[in-house]
Amino acid sequence: MVQPSDGDPVERLGEWLRQAGAELTLCRPAADGIPDKLDRTDGLVCMGGEMGAYDDADHPWLVALRSLLARAVACRLPVLGVCLGGQLLAMATGGEVRKAGNGPEVGTQLIAKRDVAAHDPLFAQLPLTPDVIQFHHDEISRLPPGATLLASSLRYPHQAFRIGAAGYGLQCHIETSPATVVCWARRDTAGYFPAHQLDPDHLERVHGDIAEAWQPFAARFVALAAGELAPAANTGGARALPLLRG
Repeated sequence: MVQPSDGDPVERLGEWLRQAGAELTLCRPAADGIPDKLDRTDGLVCMGGEMGAYDDADHPWLVALRSLLARAVACRLPVLGVCLGGQLLAMATGGEVRKAGNGPEVGTQLIAKRDVAAHDPLFAQLPLTPDVIQFHHDEISRLPPGATLLASSLRYPHQAFRIGAAGYGLQCHIETSPATVVCWARRDTAGYFPAHQLDPDHLERVHGDIAEAWQPFAARFVALAAGELAPAANTGGARALPLLRG
């Protein structure tokens, strides 16, 4: 697992992957560098961070990380990118990332699966509108050529996509704990995070719903990496389902 920032730890996603049988090796790029090879690696997970996917001048290791993600996709290695990780995966495979045109997307929200997700090995069993945490100031403005859009939100359509045989990018967060979300909100001096959503009972309930939907998703990713779950056929795009709440 690549963790670009200590501010976005692997947290519950790491726990879910381990509980599903994965053995995790954690890489912090600023301290550890980026691996040159993917030998003895069955899957690659890239987490989020406060830096932009295009901030190469301040974080030179981003170039090597995008290259690693591109090679993983080319090798048909299962890949999961979360928020910044999803943006980097999009850029690495020919997509585009920019400052969010409609402003930051922040808070506890739902995303809507697209019809084609019903045929995807990781997304098929997710609820139609799974809960997520949003906290991004950039957007995936264009998907990579040949990518399949799997989920959208009202403000930003590219919430989840698949590229190649088994490369998955998420714009949203699924890995957080309530404590991490509160920490992010406190550092967000612009006050984008809705205050009422920081209620402890609300955060506990939403994180319970996130775990119910996304822990099995994480287990399916482990099965995909282990060769126990076949990758999806390329079924193309489809229209989005309506969202229930923003």
